[in-house]
Amino acid sequence: MLCGIDEAGRGPIAGDLVMAGCILNTHIDGLDDSKKLTEKKRETLYKLIVKNSDFYVVKFSPKNIDENGISNCLKRGLIEIMQNLQCEEYLFDGNSNFGVQNLPTMIKADGKIAEVSAASIIAKVTHDRDILKEAKKYPEYQFEKHKGYGTALHIEMIKKYGYCEIHRRSYKLKALEATLF
Repeated sequence: MLCGIDEAGRGPIAGDLVMAGCILNTHIDGLDDSKKLTEKKRETLYKLIVKNSDFYVVKFSPKNIDENGISNCLKRGLIEIMQNLQCEEYLFDGNSNFGVQNLPTMIKADGKIAEVSAASIIAKVTHDRDILKEAKKYPEYQFEKHKGYGTALHIEMIKKYGYCEIHRRSYKLKALEATLF
């Protein structure tokens, strides 16, 4: 039995880092890297995964990321997932296990290994649903259009309105340095 682990929200400048571990209890057709799937397909697969797996989700707030660093959050999340999903084998998508013992990694595992694909989908859907809730609280930032990533639109909104509660202030952007610092 394998527990696949992946994350969503490592790169955005706003919103939570979401990590998921997943052990599939049955085969699910159509699994792939969440970034390669449409939003509609991810939502459909998410429902199937939730019904047919054991999974665990960990979230780190922007404040937590700012105070502890993204690598520390990733390490803590990996350990928490492994403590809460008991399995013979674990596999984390990417090329670093952030110092977590006995945790193999594989680049692009989210497109190759079903359990990692499932974890990728759980993490991405959870991240996107959360950021869409934040979009209602902070409509001026138009989070629904960029999901917190540092797009030109998002940077323009930060220049206009400044940071809000869900921005990661530790993420330095050259486009903002002259404006905010």
